[in-house]
Amino acid sequence: MFYLKYRPQTLDEIDNSNVRETITKLLSSKQSLPHAFLFVGQKGTGKTSVARIVAKSLNKTTDETFSSDIVEMDAASNRGIEEVKNIIKEASYLPMTSSYRIFIIDEAHMITTEAYNALLKTLEEPPSTAIFILATTNIEKVPKTIISRCSIVNFGRAKQLDIITMLERIAKHEKMTVDKELFTLLAQYADFSFRDAAKILEDLSIQKKLTVQEAKEFLGLFGTKNLVEVLNTSQLPQALAWIQRFSSEGGSIKNLVEASLKDLHSLLLSKHGIKPENEPLKLDFSVAQITKLIKLLSEAHRTIAYSPIESLPLEIAVADYFGSNNQ
Repeated sequence: MFYLKYRPQTLDEIDNSNVRETITKLLSSKQSLPHAFLFVGQKGTGKTSVARIVAKSLNKTTDETFSSDIVEMDAASNRGIEEVKNIIKEASYLPMTSSYRIFIIDEAHMITTEAYNALLKTLEEPPSTAIFILATTNIEKVPKTIISRCSIVNFGRAKQLDIITMLERIAKHEKMTVDKELFTLLAQYADFSFRDAAKILEDLSIQKKLTVQEAKEFLGLFGTKNLVEVLNTSQLPQALAWIQRFSSEGGSIKNLVEASLKDLHSLLLSKHGIKPENEPLKLDFSVAQITKLIKLLSEAHRTIAYSPIESLPLEIAVADYFGSNNQ
């Protein structure tokens, strides 16, 4: 898999530029080195990869198999008091071959309250040779007492340029000839997730579909940039006919709605003087119309998976939008 094959191995290779800068600053201050980190971000943003890089950097090792002084635990399946007590016991031991014993706990929000209470005392008075790296997609479920003992690194959404740089690196190693416009498309489609963008590029490579048009067809993105324009310039019959044509040509309604919501989000931000990440379409929508469409399309997106006719929730949303405009 491309994402695993080309995951970053050193601090300089971390794709997320904001995270790279934050981690570099934290590690450069040896006198105030945190003994607990909390990595926060959605799936596919590189939390586990960066945790391993931090571990290797602190212990000055490049061994891909890791030393016995680096322990990983997935809290999704090891969330109880006994598992955490084992970690606490391990933390009390001196490193065998390295400077630190480092404990990487993924899906940290899954740890039970009882287990967190046991871990808290160790985080309050950590052994000088122990470092904890907790990673979570849901910081709201991590106790405030734990958060206050950690240095937080917010992974956030990856920047489009950072994802494009990663995709260019992969394409170069794989000797692909790819238009840069394709990388931009994949970064947007993957919702700015490094993992998802790399996976899509791999799928396209396997299918030998590396032009922008081929990629759009493969992903079901026929004309996704046009739906919001259709709603802005047409009436209900024309809009419904456009959706039917889109669906009959093999387009994915789910992807269409997602892309349209992103367009509307950019429009909403620009209406309030905020520069969006993507250039907004130049359309004559009022803020009220944009807000109405976002609500209707969000509801359509939620119900598509349960509809016997994939396009039906979107068609209902469009009918409601035009109906409210005519009232």
